[in-house]
Amino acid sequence: MIGSPLTDGPLIQLLDNGVLAWALIACGLAQLGKLLVELVEHGRWRPAVLFETGGMPSSHSALVTGACAGIGWELGFADPLFAFSCTIAFIVMYDASGVRRAAGLQAARLNALPGSLWTPEPLAQLKESLGHTRSEVLAGSLIGPAIALTGLALAGSPLHIAQGWGWLPLA
Repeated sequence: MIGSPLTDGPLIQLLDNGVLAWALIACGLAQLGKLLVELVEHGRWRPAVLFETGGMPSSHSALVTGACAGIGWELGFADPLFAFSCTIAFIVMYDASGVRRAAGLQAARLNALPGSLWTPEPLAQLKESLGHTRSEVLAGSLIGPAIALTGLALAGSPLHIAQGWGWLPLA
């Protein structure tokens, strides 16, 4: 018998993906953390940091390590998919603290040059906040698993939460 779209459709499957949900929540909380860091360190309320790359903590690191930890939790830490997700996480974090950081530092040096050196003169400065320091990557990489594993262990997927609150019927 073919299942009904309510019980096995793509939306239900997506809502039942706790690894994705908690990794995204970890990413979002890390991005919100940037707002708090901006307030504490610089004493200013600047919501624009929510939409910027770079800064403390790394939300990309939180996303990939949260997904990686969640995959290990769901499938087992000996699963090849966990190994693959770790590889991707290491690449993302290395890139954030290496290549993207170097590009940001280079942009800062180019921005320091007089505009008259360029033809035509640039209309805007290059974006300097591209990458992360190692401590920003480390902070993000700790937030990811902390949020994802806690969420998976205590609450499960968004589907389980919605069913527990009576918003969706039990399958």
